[in-house]
Amino acid sequence: MRVSALVAMVWCSIVVPHVAVAQNDQTLADIRQELNVLYVDVQRLKRELSTSAAPNLDTSGGSTLDRINAIEAELQRLTAKTEQLEFRVDRVVSDGTNRIGDLEFRLVELEGGDISTLGETTTLGGGELPQSSATLPAAKPAAPATELAMSEQADFDKASEALAAGQYQAAADQFATFSQTYPGGPLAAEAALNRGKALEGTGNIRDAARAYLDSFSGDPTGPLAPESLLKLGTSLAGLNQTSEACVTLSEVAVRFPGAPAVTEAEAQKRNLGCP
Repeated sequence: MRVSALVAMVWCSIVVPHVAVAQNDQTLADIRQELNVLYVDVQRLKRELSTSAAPNLDTSGGSTLDRINAIEAELQRLTAKTEQLEFRVDRVVSDGTNRIGDLEFRLVELEGGDISTLGETTTLGGGELPQSSATLPAAKPAAPATELAMSEQADFDKASEALAAGQYQAAADQFATFSQTYPGGPLAAEAALNRGKALEGTGNIRDAARAYLDSFSGDPTGPLAPESLLKLGTSLAGLNQTSEACVTLSEVAVRFPGAPAVTEAEAQKRNLGCP
């Protein structure tokens, strides 16, 4: 299938970071639990060393208390680092699993297989798919929904203003932050599309192509899908990947006949000498 071809192309042309997680019998949750237990023990020991019944009590234990304070500070630092690492690993697992599932679907569709036979995607790295609240911001209580919608629009407008002013790098950074802050929101596809335009303005065609792909994949039947697919095709041409660009540009007319983007897509195909 054509879209899977362009998916494979983008991922071949973009360096995907790999996260190596050391194999150990203990999980991050186990380590956090042990740190919490140790932290409580240190607190108890600190209270015992700090208690005093009279002001003339021997203070020779002060140096020990200082050492315990240092240990406590280090435990707090390690606990914070562990939580950050756990969040990053959970995010990589969730994102990687979703992408693997998407590629499996597209490969089966490309090979003419029955997509109804696809089972549940194996979690990246094994184990259960993380369900941490940090990776599911939409699951928070709906009480502040109005405020969230207002801030979402405000952040989008701010990034759009930077793009309109030609501040391409600033706009790209703001749209990237927007996509991370409001994943799956009603403006997600447009934010990805505009991020691609901003990156294209900086000359970063490779990341622009990836942003256009994110926009199209996020809403492949939405009102912005024809433009996202067109932009993806032109970006692939800019990366000298002519065959993939021709396939992608041809998809515009196939998927969205009558859309304004079809005319430009056909013109691009002629310029590239597509069959």
